[in-house]
Amino acid sequence: MKITVNRAEDILRNAANKRILVVGDLMMDRFVYGSVSRISPEAPVPVVHVSHEKSMPGGACNVASNLLALGGKAAMAGIVGKDGVGDDLKSQLSDSGVALQAVIDTDEYPTCVKTRIVAEQQQVVRVDREEYLQISSDSLTSFCRLVEKEIEQADGIIIEDYGKGSVQQEVVDTVIKAAEEKEIPVGYDPKDDHILKMEGVSVVTPNRKEAFGSAGIAEGKPTANPLEDAALLEVGKVLDEKWKARHTLITLGPHGMLLLNQGDEAQHIPTRAREVFDVSGAGDTVIATYVLTLACGATYLEAAELSNFAAGVVVGKLGTATCTQKELIDYMVAHANEL
Repeated sequence: MKITVNRAEDILRNAANKRILVVGDLMMDRFVYGSVSRISPEAPVPVVHVSHEKSMPGGACNVASNLLALGGKAAMAGIVGKDGVGDDLKSQLSDSGVALQAVIDTDEYPTCVKTRIVAEQQQVVRVDREEYLQISSDSLTSFCRLVEKEIEQADGIIIEDYGKGSVQQEVVDTVIKAAEEKEIPVGYDPKDDHILKMEGVSVVTPNRKEAFGSAGIAEGKPTANPLEDAALLEVGKVLDEKWKARHTLITLGPHGMLLLNQGDEAQHIPTRAREVFDVSGAGDTVIATYVLTLACGATYLEAAELSNFAAGVVVGKLGTATCTQKELIDYMVAHANEL
């Protein structure tokens, strides 16, 4: 089955009426851009002459940004520090139209910041300022109540786990229970070293490294055809049993995606990327597109194919990026002979 441009337009036409709640680790992405013309006399490292800088919502916030770009509505649930970065982050999100009723502040945790130094369209180094979130049991219970309240208005939920502490088992249990009662889809973007029970989730979207790590299997060299990659298929079976998700979508970079349905034959979705400048945030685009289009009435395979096209758009951009409805449709039109 191959999705058509007309079918994609029909699905995305419903996006404006769909509100997706993103639960996860909020952080700020900072980019410092410049040029390199010499090596430092102090150490064998490039000297970057800074030309400009910018900051934008990152981590789970980038999923919300992708939802808005695709024409949907977005709400955030997460925790930030009581600091200037947290204030700036909330201000940027609010100004863009993201609902923040389930975002709480804490003075025991600094807002996470990832700073990327970029020269000549190449990332030179990344500097992280972060601490693992630890909050009291009372605060966690209050947070879960806010999440429950937000789900009352949601048409879908995305759990975006960067392993910083916002996504805990109590939070996951709250999401799954409320989503099952409302019969709305839940997507989970995992962190490979963070073990959580996920039974009842609609789809899990690990990349290849995360999939092997979560399955506890050593990652080998990928084959050209993922359907002939015995180790990868074994990982899929392990994750089916471990997560008990209805579907698992493993992103494979240049090899596209592998969609695994409980008990059904695996399906390979070839990559749609024409050129790759930066893979930062591509996973966020995948899960945002997947859950939003599910909420809009897409089948699991249609959602996977649309996510694949959206990923092809964002990896062709520099920095943490998003994909608009128009860019997605235009990209599909450019690949029309492959549909």
